Amino acid sequence: MKRRALAPVPDDATPVDSLDELAAAIARLRDPAQIRAFFEDLCTPAELEAMTDRWRVVPLIAQGVPYREIHDRTAVSVTTIGRVARTLDRGAGGYAAALPRRAPRSR
Repeated sequence: MKRRALAPVPDDATPVDSLDELAAAIARLRDPAQIRAFFEDLCTPAELEAMTDRWRVVPLIAQGVPYREIHDRTAVSVTTIGRVARTLDRGAGGYAAALPRRAPRSR
């Protein structure tokens, strides 16, 4: 991820982690409609598509579905599926924490 150099912080100020602030802002939203609106304001359509593609393959990877079958079902690239699988296995734990909390899909 591209990181910008931080502006100097005055001696009496506490440095702020912008990612923590973003996470806290999302956590304070009340329902999926508010979160969706926030993401639509925050992200480009391409960023939203990339994030939803990644999230869509997480449960399939967790179920042990082969990458090629995931690709055939979702049209998500095998490269992206592999990256998500590595992150699910060795990442920060976010996918694993969110996976059991996902809403059931309506058929």
